[in-house]
Amino acid sequence: MSDFISDFLHDSTTIIERLDRAAIAGVVQHLAALRERGGRLFLLGVGGSAANCSHAVNDFRKLAGIEAYAPTDNVSELTARINDEGWAGVFVGWLKASRFTAEDAILIMSVGGGDRERNVSPNLVEAIDYAQSIGATVLGIVGRDGGYTAKKADACVIVPVVNSEAVTPQTEAFQGVVWHLIVSHPDIKFAPTKWESVAKAQ
Repeated sequence: MSDFISDFLHDSTTIIERLDRAAIAGVVQHLAALRERGGRLFLLGVGGSAANCSHAVNDFRKLAGIEAYAPTDNVSELTARINDEGWAGVFVGWLKASRFTAEDAILIMSVGGGDRERNVSPNLVEAIDYAQSIGATVLGIVGRDGGYTAKKADACVIVPVVNSEAVTPQTEAFQGVVWHLIVSHPDIKFAPTKWESVAKAQ
């Protein structure tokens, strides 16, 4: 047990060392430009990544001053669209109903980034295609080789694989590290975080 714990934490340290700083900076630049033009950010993910999107929406809205949404937060609409229109088009339908435009952006959080040929996360693939078809910005924080997201995104952070047996937990964990870094970046941070502001007031 102690070996597993040590190995997992060591792998986490290695991932931090290997994260592409330039890729993170690219996402920061696109988000700063998005806020400047008054665009909205739609965060798309499934499974654990969907939960990360929900948390990140709060941070982008509250800390970064960016209007942000996650379609998976509305379970009624999500399941109605899955039932009536199918899984693959669920995010595109949501974006269209939100009057998604070229001024807006999507941020994909995913372990694999989507794969059309293997029919993995086809809803992410279709959302990327739709966003690009109207000239919207596509961003990503993904794992493995980044899949469809990495191939198509304007800026994409790939969480490096250091242990093929722990791709999912490490990717989803480091999605959190990366988006927290982004909302803390001086070019993005818009409002103080609570405990830091309390400490300064003491």
